[in-house]
Amino acid sequence: MAGRRKYKYNPESLSYELQRPSLRYYLVRTLIILPVSMVIAFGYYVLYTEGFNLKTPRTVRLEREYNTARSNLELINKQIGQSEMKLEDLQIRDNNIYRNIFGMEQIPPEVRNAGFGGSNRYPYLEYSENSALLINTALHFDKLMKKAYIQSRSFDDVERVAGQAGEVAKCIPSILPLPEDTKHFRWSGAFGYRKDPVYGDIRMHEGIDLTGATNSPVYATGDGKVETVRYEYNGYGRYIIVDHGFGYRTRYAHLNQASVYEGQPVKRGEQIGLLGSTGKSTGPHVHYEVIYMGRPVNPYNYFNNNIATEDYHAVILGGRQ
Repeated sequence: MAGRRKYKYNPESLSYELQRPSLRYYLVRTLIILPVSMVIAFGYYVLYTEGFNLKTPRTVRLEREYNTARSNLELINKQIGQSEMKLEDLQIRDNNIYRNIFGMEQIPPEVRNAGFGGSNRYPYLEYSENSALLINTALHFDKLMKKAYIQSRSFDDVERVAGQAGEVAKCIPSILPLPEDTKHFRWSGAFGYRKDPVYGDIRMHEGIDLTGATNSPVYATGDGKVETVRYEYNGYGRYIIVDHGFGYRTRYAHLNQASVYEGQPVKRGEQIGLLGSTGKSTGPHVHYEVIYMGRPVNPYNYFNNNIATEDYHAVILGGRQ
């Protein structure tokens, strides 16, 4: 329904003319109605939200989106934790199985943990409402990614070394340093703690002792390179250390004579010296050690106990070539 129209009599034209409101009238009306409308709307909003403790549709939608985002973030954080546990299992197997098989050094924890800690890496997240959750998730994710990268590089190294498996097999010290049919051969000292034959106290014996006739040939137990040829008057006497690579080294002590020089490559079964009784020794024998990753280990665990005597001599003949 149209609003009321106002007419004004015009004496000049002797007629009633429609009176139109001026621009000022509309402006004043707007300036009055607009503030009043805003006040009413604000009052309604305050009454709706504060008085009746109700939420606007927009607030409900934003809260729903916020809760969904937080739940997703918590789920991501949980999945990152599960992935980190699986990665730690891979790291343990990598250090204790894969790298050990090929004589590779273990990756230390400080390297695997990627050097995280110390300075705050996420200052831009400190002022958000869920800063603790965000920072924790970001930290877990970054650690997981860097650990995964380190593990990937480790597997690359293992794959490279695995391609040299044949070389590894040749280098592992797996035969006796002198054949069992050598004159006067016998096992005279085991690996581990024992009563010292010279001083009489209990000491760690870091190798095994094999008795034989003086000047019996002593052979390299695996392919490698002569690292040390030395003489100790009160210790090993004349001894040789062979570096086999892949974490393995062997020591041949109390020798009467060394037949090799430092830096010389040697093959399994190649003669490297003559059995004797030099240094701290009570009779002719060879003190034999296997050193793995810098630690002495029981040489007996590396011997191929199924090798026949003729096969052993075949290895020796091969070492001469």
